[in-house]
Amino acid sequence: MDLDKFERDNSQNCLLSSAVPEPCKGEPCCLGIDEAGRGPVLGPMVYGICYCPVSRKKDLEDLKVADSKTLSESERERLFEKLDRAPDFIGWAVHILSPNVISTSMQQRAKYNLNALSHDTAIGLVQHALDSGAQITEIFVDTVGPADKYQEKLKKIFPGIEVTVKPKADSLFPVVSAASICAKVARDRVVKGWKFLEDLGENDSDYGSGYPNGQSTKDLNLLYCSRPEALSLYWELVGYTE
Repeated sequence: MDLDKFERDNSQNCLLSSAVPEPCKGEPCCLGIDEAGRGPVLGPMVYGICYCPVSRKKDLEDLKVADSKTLSESERERLFEKLDRAPDFIGWAVHILSPNVISTSMQQRAKYNLNALSHDTAIGLVQHALDSGAQITEIFVDTVGPADKYQEKLKKIFPGIEVTVKPKADSLFPVVSAASICAKVARDRVVKGWKFLEDLGENDSDYGSGYPNGQSTKDLNLLYCSRPEALSLYWELVGYTE
């Protein structure tokens, strides 16, 4: 996973993907979608997809993928390397959403909330896989908003593809677990290597995980209330309001 492009300019979104495995170009494939970093106060939100031939679902399951939230960082890294080293039947892609872009989207005059942004990003990743030649026939998604409405929306956009939207899909379907791992590994690596556009002095690298329950992240938010580019506009999560 080459993050150089995003690290050079983390104020813009970035799409990264593996090559499409040859079997995925000729066989019906299942695809899972999940995200990492929804509503962070620091760092990006990352959406990930993972896909493989329907005939190889058992092979994916045998890799022992699991919901990324139940795994340590080292376990996620190990499993991502397994996924990435299976280019004969597994493909993946991640879309890294810059906090700068997220915040700008939330401030538009036309209503555009985080759910709409999440839906559009997931739809874009599915379309990317299709445009790249993957023969996607099944989609499994961890829900954002009401599951039935999201499922109906996806079915209308992708007619002919079987769509399943479920809460906690990352713990129910291995292909969604794999997508969850791809998204979380990308976010872990981005946050760890984050370079602020602003000069934050000695606090430039002491900001924790980027989630609002981390004390380092709370301290950084309250200290830099001018809102550096890395910080999203969810300040109420850390007890700060204007």
